[in-house]
Amino acid sequence: MKKWLIMLLTAILGLIGLAGCSKDDTASGDGKVEITYGFWDKKQVTAIDEVIKLFNEKYPNIKVKTEITPYGQYFQKLETAATGAALPDVMWMNGAHVDQYAEGKVILPLTDLAKKENLSFDNYPKSLIDLYTVKGEIFGIPKDFDTTGLWYNKKIFDEAGVPYPDDTWDWNKLKEVAKKLTDKDKGIWGYAALMGNQGGYYDFIWQNGGNIISDDGKSIGFDQPEAIDALNYNISFIKEGLSPTQAQMTETAASELFSSGKVAMMFDGPWMVQEYKNNPDINVAVVPKGKQRAVAIHGLANVIAANTKHKDAAWKFVQFLGSKEAAEIFAKTGTVIPAYNGTQDAWIQAVPNINLQAFIDGVDYSVPLPSVKSTGEIWQYETDVLKKVWSEEESVEDAVKELTEKANEALSKK
Repeated sequence: MKKWLIMLLTAILGLIGLAGCSKDDTASGDGKVEITYGFWDKKQVTAIDEVIKLFNEKYPNIKVKTEITPYGQYFQKLETAATGAALPDVMWMNGAHVDQYAEGKVILPLTDLAKKENLSFDNYPKSLIDLYTVKGEIFGIPKDFDTTGLWYNKKIFDEAGVPYPDDTWDWNKLKEVAKKLTDKDKGIWGYAALMGNQGGYYDFIWQNGGNIISDDGKSIGFDQPEAIDALNYNISFIKEGLSPTQAQMTETAASELFSSGKVAMMFDGPWMVQEYKNNPDINVAVVPKGKQRAVAIHGLANVIAANTKHKDAAWKFVQFLGSKEAAEIFAKTGTVIPAYNGTQDAWIQAVPNINLQAFIDGVDYSVPLPSVKSTGEIWQYETDVLKKVWSEEESVEDAVKELTEKANEALSKK
């Protein structure tokens, strides 16, 4: 979000918020209120409708109207709606935007509301709560989450006589097995070295003891030795012919190469379960470790618009969305991993032929995706600069100098 937009949102919502949240919910003559719920994933409509139905059994006087916007337009629509005081009462939020919307006073802090209800945030992975905490205030109740796993093709392993990955694997083992499984005559690569942050170079940097953004949020860690070594390790698979090139993975998605048996292993998330679950050759294990175990964790949260006219109703709905009952409904669909602790078993059992426990195990050593006001800008710099590394046009050492300069400048903006 641009500097001017933050300032504009702050000014507008500061005024609107005073008017919108200073009183209890306004209601129609029959005592009913209607709130809107904004989200972007059509695949979850069935589960969401079931959750709303269950919610209405408990709160029959609160009607929930859903608003679906494709992800590509979702945050643009929210920005427009915020300036026009037309935000959904309750909406999905991701880690990349929470700082922007929290500091712009677009969404409500929930910490004090939770205290009044004795709502415990211990019901969710701490790393997710941390992700949605801005300056000591919690702004979202986690809905679902994802970590990273090492997907692998059992048929390629079997034909090469190589044991499947397990939790003893480290970086050396990953490279060793990638060499064994690479077969140029058959057009098979041992590993796909993706140019992506979550499920890619972020995981390697953290595993090597580095950081993406400093704890105080003032500097980037890409130019540190730990990050440089991790990035060099990552692209070494391409340089050594063990991975498709960046051009090849642009022409044909790495996931397609993997599912068609042209790639033996790759890092990826649980969002691929629906695509892979009917392929008997595919399974997943925990990611190999470097100096330490680490994977990115991200997940969506439900938040409340700061200018809602129905604060009480919205808060009741957000609490229910974060409840065990709602989580169990999402778990049964097998589409997302519910964030509520103890409800993931149903998700695991939804696809018993894949070792989905690997993604749950990752929670124990997960690191939240970095979230600052300039996250989106920094991600764009990462893409623009690091693609020159992945295409072997520029060295890691030269690229991170440019990336660090641009990203630090973005961080310095107030």
